[in-house]
Amino acid sequence: MATSELATTYAALILSDDNVEITAEKIIALTTAAGVEVESIWASLLAKALEGKDVKDMLSNVGSGGGAPAVGAGAPAAAAAGGAAPAEEAKEEEKKEEKEESDEDMGFGLFD
Repeated sequence: MATSELATTYAALILSDDNVEITAEKIIALTTAAGVEVESIWASLLAKALEGKDVKDMLSNVGSGGGAPAVGAGAPAAAAAGGAAPAEEAKEEEKKEEKEESDEDMGFGLFD
């Protein structure tokens, strides 16, 4: 990462840590005080990306994921509708995955 990118990121973290609203002007003020020259477009893009977001909450939930649906979530609804199609599709997908070739089947490996 370039120095200016890191400086804007650190400035945003400093502002968030002090519970100060993250704006482009404040990011530029902090980076200027640190002696790092930053183009105003980068500061405004970062400020706009973080607008309305809780940076501390984002940092504490880095590894939580949160976007994936629960496995089999659609199965109860399909069973209530009288169909078992999702279960059959899952079995077909498992069979397809088993048939895929690995590096060992090709006669060479990663470290050969």
